[in-house]
Amino acid sequence: MRLIIGILSCLLLVTSYAKETECSCSPQSISKVFTAVAKKATPAVVYIKAEGVGDDEMENPFGQQPESPFNDEFFNRFFGNPYRKAPKQSISQGSGFFVSSDGHILTNAHVVKNAKKLTVILHDGREMMANLIGLDPSSDVAVIQVEGSGFDYVDLGDSEEVEVGEWVVAIGSPFQLQATVTVGVISAKGRQGLRITDFEDFIQTDAAINPGNSGGPLLNLKGEVIGINTAIVSKSGGYIGIGFAIPSNMAKHIMDQIIHNGSVTRGYLGVALQPLDQDMADAFNLDRPEGALVAEVVKNSPADKAGVKQGDIIIAYNNTPVKSIGTFRNEISMIKPGSKVMLKINRSGKILKIPVVLGSLGEDTGGTGTSKKLGIEVEPLTSEMANKLGYSPSEEGVVITKVKPGSPAALAGMRPGFLILMINQQKVTTIDQFHAALEQTKRNRVLILAKQGNVTRFYSIKVE
Repeated sequence: MRLIIGILSCLLLVTSYAKETECSCSPQSISKVFTAVAKKATPAVVYIKAEGVGDDEMENPFGQQPESPFNDEFFNRFFGNPYRKAPKQSISQGSGFFVSSDGHILTNAHVVKNAKKLTVILHDGREMMANLIGLDPSSDVAVIQVEGSGFDYVDLGDSEEVEVGEWVVAIGSPFQLQATVTVGVISAKGRQGLRITDFEDFIQTDAAINPGNSGGPLLNLKGEVIGINTAIVSKSGGYIGIGFAIPSNMAKHIMDQIIHNGSVTRGYLGVALQPLDQDMADAFNLDRPEGALVAEVVKNSPADKAGVKQGDIIIAYNNTPVKSIGTFRNEISMIKPGSKVMLKINRSGKILKIPVVLGSLGEDTGGTGTSKKLGIEVEPLTSEMANKLGYSPSEEGVVITKVKPGSPAALAGMRPGFLILMINQQKVTTIDQFHAALEQTKRNRVLILAKQGNVTRFYSIKVE
């Protein structure tokens, strides 16, 4: 009975869309709503092959033993074996879609990152070389471009208007099967804390998403892109009904910066926050858990200069209530640096309004800066990565995925798989915090607290 009711509810929902498009309510016309979306969007969806060559590296230059947990099959499959004499050829495959007639393509950063050669296969079978315009690992958004004009493209819709239960269509190239169309509904909005990217506000869907769908569009029944298909939850690596997409509004914000500025900058407040539960609210004499607790204020940050203090509770910004730390952080990051934000703060029961001029949390889309001088690349610690590398689910930090041979980090003994916990005695749990801590380095030495397995130690690394 529940199944029948569910099917009828779905048909009623699709029927409402059919009425908007002036279709009748027959099963044939209802299916035409989906076929219309597929016909409109499929020509704009592309299959991406990203070919990369690893650095030439000496065979085991640091004496790491074969039994090291970081020499296992998982580690080599995800990060590559750093002790091979010959360069390692790697190919990443995914999807993308044209967002303009002049060849701009939106996709995931993890699909094209580190690629030496990008090949785009269009719906009509043409193969074209693509150039990387820029990428933002913190949101997993990237923009590439092919030469030419007159390409079919899809419009970006307003992801804020998406409603739970709404029908959506996913298009991509799972398992190299080009132009695959699947259908589902929006299961949830605003998913955070998944440890997939630094800035998370995912749309959850049950439309079938599999390996190779990454970077493809998630569309509403108007044919507008409301998300970029990015990740799935699966123990087997295949579809089980839980997929996540980056909201189109966030993707558009990042895309515009990459295309027009060549880099991504974010509004920077300079505070470490923790959520308030009922016990913490009782300790602060609050009637209910409301807002975000300031656990730490970064020295000389915009918040510090404005007078925000440790122990303050931020309950609103620009008259918008703080409902969750993730949402607050995301929205602050999307405000232009230099803008003034009015914080409403509860300080020991007294309500204050403190204006803060946001700083800039910049991230070079090419991966330069102090991290490049150190010779390391890092990624967020996902739950899957923590499990495979032997870290507990409660661990927080960023994982070293690559160490350049002969670099300061390599000479100091750092390896891929190390979990960085602190930079210059500042706790880092995200890529942005990692870069911010490095940017604040005032001497030519960086102090890193890192963990390998059950061993935690400090590394003092000299940089030019």
